[in-house]
Amino acid sequence: MIDYIRKIDSEENLTYEESFNIASHCSILLSGKDDDQKASARKIAIHVLNNWSCIPTETYPLWTDIIEAIGFYPYIEKNKETMAIQSLSDMVRQKTHLSDHLPTTYMHSEQKVLSDYLLSGKNVIASAPTSFGKSLLIEELVASSKYKNIVIIQPTLALLDETRLKLKKYSANYKIIVRTTQPAANDKGNLFLLTAERVMEYDPLPHIDLLIIDEFYKLSLRRVDERADTLNNAFLKIIGNFNSKFYFLGPNIDGITDGFADKYDAVFYKSDYSLVDCNIIDMTSSIDYSKKGKVLDEEKCKVLCKLLDSLRDEQTLIYCSSPARARRFARYYLDHLVANGTITTNSLPLIDWIKANISSQWSLADELSHGLAIHDGSLQKHIGASIIKYFNEGWLRCIFCTSTIIEGVNTSAKNVILFDGNKGGKSVDFFDYSNIKGRSGRMMEHYVGRIFNFVVPPPKEKIVIDIPFFEQNPISDEILINIPIQDVKDHIKARHEELHKTQADLLKIIKQNGVSINGQISIYYQLELDINSSKYSDFSWTQMPNWEQILYVLSIAEKKLFNIDHHGVSSVKQLTRYLNDYRKGKNIMNIVDNIYQNKIDSVRPETAQRNSKKYYDEAIEQAFHIYRHWFLFTVPKTFRVVDSLQRYVCDRHGRKAGSYSYFVQQLENDFLSEDLSILIEFGMPTSAVRKLEPKIPNGLTEDAIIEYIQKHKQQLTSNWLQYEIDKLNQCL
Repeated sequence: MIDYIRKIDSEENLTYEESFNIASHCSILLSGKDDDQKASARKIAIHVLNNWSCIPTETYPLWTDIIEAIGFYPYIEKNKETMAIQSLSDMVRQKTHLSDHLPTTYMHSEQKVLSDYLLSGKNVIASAPTSFGKSLLIEELVASSKYKNIVIIQPTLALLDETRLKLKKYSANYKIIVRTTQPAANDKGNLFLLTAERVMEYDPLPHIDLLIIDEFYKLSLRRVDERADTLNNAFLKIIGNFNSKFYFLGPNIDGITDGFADKYDAVFYKSDYSLVDCNIIDMTSSIDYSKKGKVLDEEKCKVLCKLLDSLRDEQTLIYCSSPARARRFARYYLDHLVANGTITTNSLPLIDWIKANISSQWSLADELSHGLAIHDGSLQKHIGASIIKYFNEGWLRCIFCTSTIIEGVNTSAKNVILFDGNKGGKSVDFFDYSNIKGRSGRMMEHYVGRIFNFVVPPPKEKIVIDIPFFEQNPISDEILINIPIQDVKDHIKARHEELHKTQADLLKIIKQNGVSINGQISIYYQLELDINSSKYSDFSWTQMPNWEQILYVLSIAEKKLFNIDHHGVSSVKQLTRYLNDYRKGKNIMNIVDNIYQNKIDSVRPETAQRNSKKYYDEAIEQAFHIYRHWFLFTVPKTFRVVDSLQRYVCDRHGRKAGSYSYFVQQLENDFLSEDLSILIEFGMPTSAVRKLEPKIPNGLTEDAIIEYIQKHKQQLTSNWLQYEIDKLNQCL
């Protein structure tokens, strides 16, 4: 197989005899019963497709028969001018692979099998490569209208927004719900596009007919995901209350907890079937790994620049272990291009928006103009989404990215570079490596991708995902407390009983909050101590807290609900100061400027001048990370939990309780009008929503606001930047 693939890839034109011989070999492989032989035939066929113009036209019918036998029906449809189906039986088989509910979509053979399982009403746990097309089957389920109320859980808001844009065409049959303040429709179905946290917060849910969990491996506690508890509880909430059908999907998984599929009458469908192949290129021999630290990075960067220059006409993702490293290496390559006299050509609308709303000092503006970008979890949602859109449309050729590119968005490229071998402070394991590698090659565009390894890849291992709420070894208290007593295994029944000794009404609050049980109980006891002291006023406030009240809430929650672990802040007092500044100024750029000035003031003037741009990039990274990690997620969740507990304590003592809901909503909504904040969920930049705010009539519902904007779009956007207009058109 390897020899045949080398010949296909290296020859400018295969002879008739060479093409015939390779096709004959493929036919033999396909006629066997061994899965590895069939996989080899698929690989050869993919490389033939990749070099179709080099294949003798006389052998096109022969290769078309082989590609049809393999089941690559999407490629046959794509290349129908040169891949004519000859026989009636072949034509019938092709038509049976046309989607039942997506009129122009042909499925490959294994995709069709999985589709039939789902449409028959089976519970399905699917593990298949990135290029398999698992997500397409979500759309087919929605298009079928088989299920009235569907919950789709995805790990990031960016993925959920991509899904919303794909599914909004079905708005006649479904109301799309993206946050907890939107009521469910009664006159049609509902599509709940939510994170696991929002599933737990949404109350009450209507009867849910289908639950879809994307990236279901995040249920595992053994993979150490801090949100695994919530995802397990979201499953228990929906399946426990409604006995819904479910569809789990994820990549590169060999098995799940024994017995789970049997209990829930589910099919575990594992497939290695892929419509793209990946060539692996070792770059480690070009690098002296006896060097360490910055010296090693410098050597690797020189090799990287040379490689990227050679890949100039092809799109490339460069995996880096952290946002700081992604930004540093992107700047390094930008400086390399500038030093070599590369002419700036890109004039993307986002560049003008950055200069108007952030700063021309930010390196991202220069990088975008040279066809480069960064992508990590710190970027504002609309910026990250725009970068992926530009990349998918071919306007960018390189993205320096972190693990967000693996599980946070849907994109792929001709080339992937594994530049670093770490993720979250640990070595990239085989599972993560497979997911990174899976981003190389793009179905229907790049038949063959490449991964360039700058580090030695991890050894192959079997990936079995534990389902904690079912296996219960290991299991956290936060999941265990939500499991019905009849489903608790004998070895932890005593622990389950101990958890339920807490008074029932307090336990109900703790379960609804879904975070650390011990942490919540500690906060409860602290509030009990403080309610009859001068501290009472620090937690019984309403509307907007002052500095001392913010500090109190964060202080009693630190080390109980969260840890200050270098997410851009060094102490609760510093977090309080940033939060208070943001509350007053309502602009994250004030914090950027503050961080930047502190960096400048801490060094000598000549050092500050030399590193000014570097310090500004670092300030933006830090401030944006504070915004995403603290202001949009950790702080609102913390305040909600403390709010529920202080209400309970105040009620017990007959004292007036506080109310934090207004502050939390304002914080999550960028201090915009509640009715307009849904536009932020849809990926609009805050700058544009603020321009809309004074022009929208009062008293309109969220749905009516969207209708009003669509009807009066031209007048409302008369003084907008092109980027803001583009985002509005994309979002609505």
